[in-house]
Amino acid sequence: MNLGQWIGLIAIVLSLYILWQIKEVLLLMFAAVVLASTLNRLARWFQRWGIKRGFSVLISVGIFFALIVGFFWLIVPPFTAQFHELTYRVPQGLERLNSWVNAMKTQVPAQLVPYIPDLDSLIKQAQPFINKLVGNSFAFVSGSLEALLKILLVLVLTGMLLANPLAYRRVFVRLFPSFYRRRVDGILNQCETSLEGWVIGALIAMGVVGLMSVIGLSALGVKAALALGVLAGFLNLIPNLGPTMSVVPAMAIALLDAPWKAVAVLILYFFIQQAESNFITPVVMAHQVSLLPAVTLISQLFFVTFFGFLGLFLALPLTVVAKIWLQEVLIKDVLDEWGNSHQKEAELVIVSNSPGVDDPWEPDRLHNDVEQTTDDAWQDKD
Repeated sequence: MNLGQWIGLIAIVLSLYILWQIKEVLLLMFAAVVLASTLNRLARWFQRWGIKRGFSVLISVGIFFALIVGFFWLIVPPFTAQFHELTYRVPQGLERLNSWVNAMKTQVPAQLVPYIPDLDSLIKQAQPFINKLVGNSFAFVSGSLEALLKILLVLVLTGMLLANPLAYRRVFVRLFPSFYRRRVDGILNQCETSLEGWVIGALIAMGVVGLMSVIGLSALGVKAALALGVLAGFLNLIPNLGPTMSVVPAMAIALLDAPWKAVAVLILYFFIQQAESNFITPVVMAHQVSLLPAVTLISQLFFVTFFGFLGLFLALPLTVVAKIWLQEVLIKDVLDEWGNSHQKEAELVIVSNSPGVDDPWEPDRLHNDVEQTTDDAWQDKD
């Protein structure tokens, strides 16, 4: 390797290292691109009805924020009331448990009384765990503030991209060589269409999971069934982990009525999660974005391993975009064309420059025609 090749190799390694260090920022930028693409599609739909671009964007953004406000308006009040009830139901349950333990001590033989655990001793033994939980709560609050700042960053970037998407698209396209820019623009169109299909598929899966949750919780007589169903549908955006997170508040609220309801809610959410993981999401995503179920699961494991929770949240849209770029650039433009360029040039020379039957044989003329045709072919590529 000469000096120039060594410099190029070092530059590639440094670029990969820098990209790895700012991977979280790149994921946030990608989230902003996905959100901006979705709102831009919605704005284009309004433009088809004769509404100007500015008003279409405002309507799309207004619908987005209305959905967010409606979600919190529907979720927060019922949960606040139910968890406020938990604050005095839990001490009552502990007192009832303590009285039950004391009554048991009077009914069992005296030899077994020392082996019956005392509630106060259990609380003392659990004190280190409680302290650790409180410490984790402060970390949770600081993590929530960090997450809030990241959400604000994504919203700001989304607004900037939505204000003038073509300008940012031109900047990205100009990063590629001139002969490949038209091809990149076509790939970006495919990515935009596939992301739209992913959004539609995610909304369908969210709706089905939310509806199943509302029907099941209502049949069990659980309070705030509508709010719990909406929360289950929203958390379905997080593959595999979301349905598990949604069962915790549902079981806590069901526990206010009876212990058997909490167990019934756990069984209900287990079946809903199995249906979502094995049938709903794979079938919907295979229809909308042509993703195989195994590819979906492998992508989730890959992105959560290397990029954490944010990578898990964006696993499916990242897989959709990565699939298009690999298919179009690596497979079609590189692997499918590997070794075919020289063959096509030779065929072009033979067909267009072969002398006729009656033409005199001129080796120098044929050699010049071959060189001219090859130069023309490379100029056409440029």
